[in-house]
Amino acid sequence: MNLLMVIFGLIGILALVGTVQAFKERNALSIAFNLIAFLVFGGFTLATIVFQGYPPTLH
Repeated sequence: MNLLMVIFGLIGILALVGTVQAFKERNALSIAFNLIAFLVFGGFTLATIVFQGYPPTLH
């Protein structure tokens, strides 16, 4: 789960960068997809860190 969380975190950061670039280019479809990707992947990463801690604990 550690590596998966890191990969999803990187995808979330890149989606945020893509959203900023899409705003500069005024591309509505790109803004929508990048924002959705950021919310999904970033939310998953944040929820994993909050509820399992970093590094995740095994029960």
